[in-house]
Amino acid sequence: MRKSEYALWALLVVAVIAAGSTMVSLARSPSASAANSEIYKQLDLFGEVLERVRADYVEEPTDSKLIESAINGMLTALDPHSAYLNPKHFRDMQVQTRGEFGGLGIEVTMENGVVKVVSPIEDTPAARAGLMSGDLITHLDKEQILGLTLQEAVEKMRGPVNSPITLTIVRKGVDDPFEVKVVRDMIHINPVKYNAEGDDVGYIRITTFNEQTTDNLVKAVDDLKKELGDNLKGYVIDLRNNPGGLLDQAISVSDSFLDQGAIVLTRGRNLEETQRSNARKGDITDGKKIVVLINGGSASASEIVAGALQDHHRATVIGTRSFGKGSVQTIIPLGSSGALRLTTARYYTPSGRSIQAKGIDPELVVEEELPDDLKKKEDVIGTRGEANLRGHLKNETTKEEEEQSGSSSYVPEDKEKDTQLNYALDLLRGIKSVDTELKQKAEAAN
Repeated sequence: MRKSEYALWALLVVAVIAAGSTMVSLARSPSASAANSEIYKQLDLFGEVLERVRADYVEEPTDSKLIESAINGMLTALDPHSAYLNPKHFRDMQVQTRGEFGGLGIEVTMENGVVKVVSPIEDTPAARAGLMSGDLITHLDKEQILGLTLQEAVEKMRGPVNSPITLTIVRKGVDDPFEVKVVRDMIHINPVKYNAEGDDVGYIRITTFNEQTTDNLVKAVDDLKKELGDNLKGYVIDLRNNPGGLLDQAISVSDSFLDQGAIVLTRGRNLEETQRSNARKGDITDGKKIVVLINGGSASASEIVAGALQDHHRATVIGTRSFGKGSVQTIIPLGSSGALRLTTARYYTPSGRSIQAKGIDPELVVEEELPDDLKKKEDVIGTRGEANLRGHLKNETTKEEEEQSGSSSYVPEDKEKDTQLNYALDLLRGIKSVDTELKQKAEAAN
């Protein structure tokens, strides 16, 4: 009897708990159920449209292309920087961020349907094989390049390390085309280029933020210290036309010039997704003066560096207003199906500024003189920045009508004509003073 009573009471308790759970569920379910119902309704609509296209489109479509386009349509409707990366595009992105791949080691462009060598990279298979600037590559393994895009030709030249490829070369001054056999090797993309300007200033150009950037920056500074010695007055860090790259590299590059303080703050949708990155003690330049160059092509990671050094008064930023991309994208692998590039956070400079659709304003605005042919184009297309991109994230701290970002991204090839660079050199050499220049600009404005 006692066992029967226990069993009955247990059954009653379970029933009460179940009833309570049902009541809670019923109390919460209408909105959730309605939301789910709407999603399923929209998915039914998508399925119906997909079947109509597959059955009735004038040409038989490729199912994978339809689905990929649909996914991309969903993501690009969110903002300009979210996208689906198919397996090929995902591999290409990994090559860019790693900064290394199996290849030949040449910078190339397309000219009259064939590949033109801009320059072989030092100590690479291309350089060792004797390729020269201006060489035209007409065939790859005896297959002509004519008809391929530059990207397609580059992909054919890349490949597994130690695999050979035969290039057919046309060279100025040589009567007949000739073949060169090149064995692919691991190529490291150096995102940092540097040289001494005169005998007293180190010039460092950072072209992108990949996994090699900080290490190469440290090497650049060390080499310039040795070359210039006690004459070294400071450094020009050129971030013009740098489209960005890896967030952790932007943080470590900023940290290289700072001893303490915040570098960047990132905020996601939820409070627990807020992160603050701080500088560690150790300035690789030993406190030397720094001038940072930016323009309308300086975006994302390069804006994080410029903003951090500007807020900490560690560098003088000159040039023109930057692109204004103040968001962070996370790469989410999807197994064999590629990856998702999704905007997951906004970032803020150490002082709490959001540069989204605003950009970094330099302390000293210095414009480059445009050639006549580019002046005509600029009148037609204007300057573009984040604020001009359709569907861009709005700046939470700025009214929409006040959004403005981007500027000219022109940089002359001839350094003697590079107004921004020469201005920076004058600042570091004491020929110009920041305070004097700001005062003169203020008086001119009045």
